[in-house]
Amino acid sequence: MAGRVAVVGGGVAGLAAAHRLRRELGAEAEIVLVEQTSRLGGKLRTVELAGRPYDLGAEAFLARRPEVLNLAEELGVRTDVVHPAGAAATVRAGGRTQRLPGGTVMGVPAEADSVAGVLSDAGIAAVRAEAEMPPIELGGADISVGDLLRARVGDEVVDRLVEPLLGGVYAGDANRLGLRATVPALAKALDDGAGWITAAARAALPTPKPGAPQPVFGAFRDGYRELLDRLLIAADVEVRLGLPVRAMVRTGEGWRLEIGSAPAPEHLDVDAVVLAVPAPAARKLLQDPVPAAAAKLAEVELASMVVVGLALPPGTQLPEHDGTPASGALIARGERHSGGTPFTAKAFTFSSNKWPHLRGSGGEVLLRGSVGRFGETEDLRLDDEELLRRVRADLAELTGITAEPVDSAVLRWGGGLPQYGVGHLDLVADVEREVAGVPGLAIAGAALHGVGVPACVATGEVAATSITRDLVQPGR
Repeated sequence: MAGRVAVVGGGVAGLAAAHRLRRELGAEAEIVLVEQTSRLGGKLRTVELAGRPYDLGAEAFLARRPEVLNLAEELGVRTDVVHPAGAAATVRAGGRTQRLPGGTVMGVPAEADSVAGVLSDAGIAAVRAEAEMPPIELGGADISVGDLLRARVGDEVVDRLVEPLLGGVYAGDANRLGLRATVPALAKALDDGAGWITAAARAALPTPKPGAPQPVFGAFRDGYRELLDRLLIAADVEVRLGLPVRAMVRTGEGWRLEIGSAPAPEHLDVDAVVLAVPAPAARKLLQDPVPAAAAKLAEVELASMVVVGLALPPGTQLPEHDGTPASGALIARGERHSGGTPFTAKAFTFSSNKWPHLRGSGGEVLLRGSVGRFGETEDLRLDDEELLRRVRADLAELTGITAEPVDSAVLRWGGGLPQYGVGHLDLVADVEREVAGVPGLAIAGAALHGVGVPACVATGEVAATSITRDLVQPGR
């Protein structure tokens, strides 16, 4: 039986699920993709900035994971994958901009000396003092990143290194994010017997491989829209845009979805459903068919953010650090301008330094600034004009660049990033176990096993394979 499947959610997880379903179920299957907004792509968004395709959602993907590269190969766009230049990442902390130190795991140092340029003398002393503490014994438990590190190696490691990095990934608060979900390599090293934070970081550092170093990140030359367009074509689905799914009920061996407006809903009857939506939407739809999973998903909090894209006049000099072009700058929480004004941005990416192909059609220099941390919503309520003004002021303070932009764009991501709190891995295991017990139902998306694009693709593909098994082997 080919079957009829609904994929709810048109982000990359939903599109990957639809593509995999088409491959596994064949041309006869009917796949309906329902997306409540007017566009596909979710948190991937390629805009035109100074005549150049430019990503203002996720910027890159982890190239050491196989999912996106495999998908690009399958879809015929592998040759469009590019990698960053050898630019240096920097961090603004303690009133200074320094090169982001090597020899760390998500900012956690393997040696005190490796972070001497970023920490104060007191901060370095706190890292060294950990050697006199009793060994760490987690006993398999989870703990917040901030609580563990502040107690062991001091506040500065968290505030100046770890939180700026975690903030870039999750827009999160280190005191609330769980160690096991957000810094799993460090957690594993501690479980394996490393009794101290620095020892765990040493054990978790990747072992250098012979030959030329492999690139850590990748992107698509003309933005993620290349991948999204090819996914949509290959999936060959019926797309229903602008239609929220309001309810989902079991009907014998299948499902009935209520979609559209509340006063005049329509119904979609299918054999199976993939839910590839943010945690709050998944919780609402699972409340009746899988209440235990819905209750768990209600615990997943979300952070919002804004990305500001700027195109500066050709010839504008982006920053260097120690003679190396800077790829960007993370900004620690609480940093201020010389006049006392707090920074609004939490990070800048100097895109034309980091990705040499990224220039406007007239040679304009491209960069992006990110605004928004979990629990800090005041700046997000500013209008676009004021956000642009503040981000430009931050850029001037950080780099001295005051050039008037040739073009700009502001993109808001309300509730864009799930927060992986303490116990997140157990929470997800509970959700997946409950959902797996219901035939013809699977779940995917950033709330599960990672907010990065490869992780989201993986959840979509796993969900599709689960649905295929249910349709091929009813009652398994």
